[in-house]
Amino acid sequence: MENYYQKEIECAPREVIKALQDERLVKQVRHVWDSVPYYRKKMEEKGVTPDDIRSSDDLYKLPFLSKADLRNAYPYGLMGKPLKDCVRIQSTSGTTGKRVVAFYTQNDIDIWEECCARAIMAAGGTNEDVCQVSYGYGLFTGGPGLNGGSHKVGCLTIPTSSGNTERQIMFIKDLQATILCCTPSYAAYIGETMKEMGMSPEDIPLKAGIFGAEAWSEEMRHDIEKTMGIKAYDIYGLTEISGPGVSFECSAQNGMHINEDHFIAEIIDPETGVPLPEGEQGELVFTCIDKEAFPLLRYRTRDICTLTREKCSCGRTHVKMTKPKGRTDDMLIIRGVNVFPSQIETVLLNHGYAANYQIIVDRVNNTDTLDVQVEMTPEIFTDKLSEISMKQKELVAGLQSMLGIKAKVTLVAPKSITRSEGKAVRVIDKRKI
Repeated sequence: MENYYQKEIECAPREVIKALQDERLVKQVRHVWDSVPYYRKKMEEKGVTPDDIRSSDDLYKLPFLSKADLRNAYPYGLMGKPLKDCVRIQSTSGTTGKRVVAFYTQNDIDIWEECCARAIMAAGGTNEDVCQVSYGYGLFTGGPGLNGGSHKVGCLTIPTSSGNTERQIMFIKDLQATILCCTPSYAAYIGETMKEMGMSPEDIPLKAGIFGAEAWSEEMRHDIEKTMGIKAYDIYGLTEISGPGVSFECSAQNGMHINEDHFIAEIIDPETGVPLPEGEQGELVFTCIDKEAFPLLRYRTRDICTLTREKCSCGRTHVKMTKPKGRTDDMLIIRGVNVFPSQIETVLLNHGYAANYQIIVDRVNNTDTLDVQVEMTPEIFTDKLSEISMKQKELVAGLQSMLGIKAKVTLVAPKSITRSEGKAVRVIDKRKI
């Protein structure tokens, strides 16, 4: 039986959702025009006023916002409410330039936590469950978002944050945790550690995992599901838009429902900015239609995916987005070919390797080089050079057929690639481009 947190809206007919979006968008554009001079200036430059926006069909008339705008307007330039109405900030785990700082009113937090509650219930959670939140807490949105969502559902919430993996496993076992929330790479690491401790999936009560904050493949999902004996659900979000819970997977596990009563999604051509018809792959753009403190309109996520309105077996009517295929900005262009780390991960997992790898890109004599360092799992570990060489050749062939270019593969000993408790560092690009 399917669980819903707010069934009436999650399963609302399309025309009800559209009417709600139209009404909220018109109100939001007026709010932004009146309260956010930075965006009003962008609208004026484009020759648009709030009167031009009568429904969501007019969305295309509005200017885009990008990460660069967030940096330019840092820290307070995109706030839609006075400081006295704001109760919290969250910030990106960004590694480049200034961090993105997002602001929240209490109402913004309530809505965000409701979105996370929908995700937990879609993964089968109820108030009978024990939910262990092993995302980082603090400025990162993962911990606070799912912590709040878990409270809203009524789960017993274990706010372990990330790290101290043996303690994580002890709590899962002793407190009978049934739902685990963390990054997929950390879930894989917890699973790996359990195996080393001689534990099997039967030894733990977990039934579901809600994993997000980084790209992961279907193969990695099956791997985690097998190691931990759970169903692994994807969750998507970004700090700029609120945090995790912008969209989430249901029991169908084939795409994530976007909470369309709060966010309007579009797919655009990343080159031209022109909106694309449903079903076409492009860059995902979000408009927050009821966010008060940080009301971003037409924010370019850089994530590449597809939207679909095909009827879903779970009964939810909100549009689904596919798992992002990659990003327009972490897409590597190597020798003129677009390469996504997720494609490399798929090949490794198909050949029986765990998702512990590092991609090192460099430029030697004006030619790009691609070196993939892959950890052998204990099962396939060998120090026989002839066997290693054969395994490396298999992976080189597999990667060439997936990517269309040749990569160098180096197999390394188990545990020799540094583990991450947050987002894994997968790519090291040494090119001076």
